[in-house]
Amino acid sequence: MSKAKIRKLITVVEDTRIEIGQQISPPTRRAAAIAVIENPLAGRFQQDIEELMEIGEELGGLLGERAVAALDIKPSEAESYGKAALVGENGELEHAAAILHPRLGAPLRKAVEKGAALVPSSKKMGGLGAPLDIPLGHKDAAYVRSHFDGMEVRVNDAPRANEILVAVAVTESGRPLPRVGGLEAKDAKGEDGLR
Repeated sequence: MSKAKIRKLITVVEDTRIEIGQQISPPTRRAAAIAVIENPLAGRFQQDIEELMEIGEELGGLLGERAVAALDIKPSEAESYGKAALVGENGELEHAAAILHPRLGAPLRKAVEKGAALVPSSKKMGGLGAPLDIPLGHKDAAYVRSHFDGMEVRVNDAPRANEILVAVAVTESGRPLPRVGGLEAKDAKGEDGLR
């Protein structure tokens, strides 16, 4: 049985075709899958936040799979990923941490096949329509600079005071027109999560 009480699921796909007058071929593509959920701990302090950790585990697979499907790629073709959470006013920042950190990563890695690198993350408090930046990094090699990126999402009616907006982003490429050097994605080995 689902632990998460999901009010809304949203998926957004972004294809960048032109950047500063330059044709991007193939376009750079990224997708974000978002869940707006009830915060079961809203309005009170509770030392034990296990319930949110379980919700994070559930959402890691659900949102990761939805983002990969939205890009219409095989999981092995995903190149970068990230996660973020936005907590409504009756929650606390630690609620976002509980969802994002202990258990969300493993099912997300499964959804993108492998994922040797740490999953970049951000967390914040905010109200209806607040923007949430999902940081992005190469899924197997943190030193791939072309994949240092982010994707902004917002939902006009979320998070409500007793909700949390949880988002996962997946890409099939790096930034458009990368030229800051560093390890290239094609040369990443993905053995230590760094190179």
